[in-house]
Amino acid sequence: MRKLVLYISMSVDGYLATKDDDLSWLSIVEKEGEDYGYHDFYKDVDTYIVGKTTYDTILKLTGGKLPQAENLDCYVITRQNIADKENVTFYNGDIENLIHKLKSEEGKNIVCDGGGQIVKLLMEKNLIDEYIISVIPVFLGEGKRLFIGGIDTINLKALSSKSFDTGLVQLHYSKQ
Repeated sequence: MRKLVLYISMSVDGYLATKDDDLSWLSIVEKEGEDYGYHDFYKDVDTYIVGKTTYDTILKLTGGKLPQAENLDCYVITRQNIADKENVTFYNGDIENLIHKLKSEEGKNIVCDGGGQIVKLLMEKNLIDEYIISVIPVFLGEGKRLFIGGIDTINLKALSSKSFDTGLVQLHYSKQ
């Protein structure tokens, strides 16, 4: 069965973006030739899920393109009725039904890349199978939290942790 993996970065104090959706702080760990396992991870992924706010932020950063749509089936979770685009489905139905449907189909893993509201919805339904969280060595002080709260306890099993010379620490957990 396919797994749903949250693959995301956050600041040491738990933010995934500043309050105005600035992500420039992520560049402090950029290093020539280092992708923190991104390429290898995505070899086992064929489906991408993201919230509408994060989708809009990606479009701003990339000049109007969703790079993931070039190789993956993409789902943008939204409350709006929006016409689908090539390899991008705008989904406003029950997220639990969508995830169960995707997990039951043949294919590779499913990745979620945020934002906080989508992560909360997925965690409320205990739909995330693995968490890969790259902790960036910066305190933002305020912004948009990755883990919003308001969910039941989810017990995790540590699979691995990796430290990099840039200060990034990557944590990998599975649900028990």
